[in-house]
Amino acid sequence: MTALTDTPTWQTLASLAEDVKQQHMRDWFASDTSRASKYQQTACGIELDFSKNLITDDVLKALFALADESQVSQKRDAMFKGDIINHTEKRAVLHTALRNFSGEPVYVDGQDVMPEVLACQDKIKNFVASIHSGERKGYTGKALKQIVSIGIGGSFLGPKIMSEALKPYWFDGVKVHFVANVDGCHIQDVLASLDHEETLVVMSSKSFTTQETLQNTLTAKDWFLNAGGTQQDIAKHFIAVSSNIKAATDFGMAEDNIFPMWDWVGGRYSLWSAIGLPIALTLGYDNYRQLLEGAFEMDEHFKTAPAEQNLPMLTALLGVWYINFFGAQSHVLLPYYHYLRGFPAYVQQLDMESNGKNISGDTAAVDYATGPIIWGSEGTNGQHSFHQLIHQGTLLIPADFMLPLNVPKQDNTHHAMLASNCFGQTQALMQGKTFDECYADLEGKGLDEAEQVKLATHKTMPGNKPSNTLLFEQMDPKTLGSLVAMYEHKVFVQGAIWGVNSFDQWGVELGKELGNQVLDKIVNTDAALSFDSSTNALIARFRQANS
Repeated sequence: MTALTDTPTWQTLASLAEDVKQQHMRDWFASDTSRASKYQQTACGIELDFSKNLITDDVLKALFALADESQVSQKRDAMFKGDIINHTEKRAVLHTALRNFSGEPVYVDGQDVMPEVLACQDKIKNFVASIHSGERKGYTGKALKQIVSIGIGGSFLGPKIMSEALKPYWFDGVKVHFVANVDGCHIQDVLASLDHEETLVVMSSKSFTTQETLQNTLTAKDWFLNAGGTQQDIAKHFIAVSSNIKAATDFGMAEDNIFPMWDWVGGRYSLWSAIGLPIALTLGYDNYRQLLEGAFEMDEHFKTAPAEQNLPMLTALLGVWYINFFGAQSHVLLPYYHYLRGFPAYVQQLDMESNGKNISGDTAAVDYATGPIIWGSEGTNGQHSFHQLIHQGTLLIPADFMLPLNVPKQDNTHHAMLASNCFGQTQALMQGKTFDECYADLEGKGLDEAEQVKLATHKTMPGNKPSNTLLFEQMDPKTLGSLVAMYEHKVFVQGAIWGVNSFDQWGVELGKELGNQVLDKIVNTDAALSFDSSTNALIARFRQANS
């Protein structure tokens, strides 16, 4: 056992889990008409109904004790103060400073970073205004109406998915296209429909050397030059979000058009930085600021609300409960809103890159499960495919259902049907359908006894499947900012309990390193192959096919 699993609180939770597994939520709701109101909290425009979970007051009490013993509050405060909590990379973790509207300083190594942050926000504001007004033009005098945003990982997912989620708020007159995949089909398809004279390319790479991002940007540069632009014209059509100013200016970008990045902002948290410039270009700066302000409100809630009212704390502890005491291996996100359909993919990176770790503290291997597999899709599409697994499969899969109560310009019939499916699914997962109920439904259907029993058995739903329901008055920029920050802090709390460093990503780095080594062998066809026999054979086959 490790220090965590050997604690009395952990043992108490294990014992409570065995008791809860013998009970059914259907009976809890029947015996306690106040259960729904008791297990519900609202903050920052988000209403969380967590009553359809396998929890009792005793379970929550023990989970709160686990958070206290894991010093979650102290670790949270250290993050907000700018302490070096990313200990493997010796960095502070301060994405929260990028949306800090308190007026208070935030220090890194004794230096207040807020003047730099505010200056960057002003630069974004002015740049967006110059594009939207048509003041900033391309080399032939045309307004820049087509924006190609090139990045990967957080530099792609954050801007793309947040922009998609806020489509009703898009600025009319500018179109942003997102490119990440190094597969040339993607960048070529995007560029094929554009006029180079009115195109602005935004390249996002802290190092300016990220393999996929750099190659896509070089392809865009070749396209621009072949279409009639010159090297001198690059400065008007290419900008960068990067800390490598020399590489960007050598590329041909104007130094004034390079937006900063900081070491204390991880890629999966970078949408709050200048990486979010494409969001501001899509929505307008005022809406982009609302996104930041929503996240700031959630930061303040996370810092000040008691555990029993704290949305990130509650959702995190419920996750720990299922992962560590019920054997849940995944968590499904189910947004019942078309424009939020990409949100599960965003949380995939946020959660799995952060807490997909097997070392706690300095060097100790964990003997308990950590980060879950995050997956999901928009409702109601999933109901006609993978919801079957959640209802009758053998694995417990906790679910987060999300629904805006109001949608701009939405047909009421459509939205009522959407809501009915969302609420109906959570109800079905919770209560299931017993054999006796299924058997009774088949009465008078012309089946003999054996057929009736057989079919009723197959139709029986065990229920007792946990879910959260998150409601929003509407999915506006401020609410989306709060929602993203809630999941960020949820991930933080779970990492703090498990004792892992949620802010490095050495698995990702290894993939990059080996990818570069393999690329060198593919490009240099005379080079000897020195990898394992499988990789050598794959490279040789690729060389042969492209010789």
